[in-house]
Amino acid sequence: MKTSLLSDHLWPRSGLARNAMLALAGSLMVAAAAQVNVPMFPVPMTLQTLAVLMIGAAYGARLGAATLALYALEGAMGLPVFAGFKSGVMLPSFGYVLGFIAAAYVVGWLAERGWDRTAPRMFAAMLLGAAVLYVPGLVWLAAWTGFEKAVNVGLLPFIAGDLVKASIAALGFPAVWALLGRR
Repeated sequence: MKTSLLSDHLWPRSGLARNAMLALAGSLMVAAAAQVNVPMFPVPMTLQTLAVLMIGAAYGARLGAATLALYALEGAMGLPVFAGFKSGVMLPSFGYVLGFIAAAYVVGWLAERGWDRTAPRMFAAMLLGAAVLYVPGLVWLAAWTGFEKAVNVGLLPFIAGDLVKASIAALGFPAVWALLGRR
């Protein structure tokens, strides 16, 4: 059973122009979030994955995935939208960018079924989305570094940050729905 999405309430009209504008705005939001460094030990974290997963929840499966595909295409074409103003597909981190597409789809699919309305379900949706994006990310990174190092530098340091990001979304989305009066 599909329920309405946050984007449907903030911009109720449908159509290609609306979706294109939302996708472009979302890709720019992810690009900006990729440049925000949050000091963590041993590896700094960006707000990129939070933006990715929140776009999935706000836009739904198809538009969320399309938005992240646009973001991946922008970076693949040489626009400096990835973390550290990088671009290109020959980066050790590009597998995560591909994982963003699947993660946004999964979180969006769950949001379409109302998982963004309660804190426990939104927390679970965000953690599931994070887990999904790590699969291609770690596989790609392992091709550069080997599997053990990929896990040690590309997963383990980010678990605490993922828990914080999931908590932010788990509190934020139900609060926005409560403000809109639509539970």
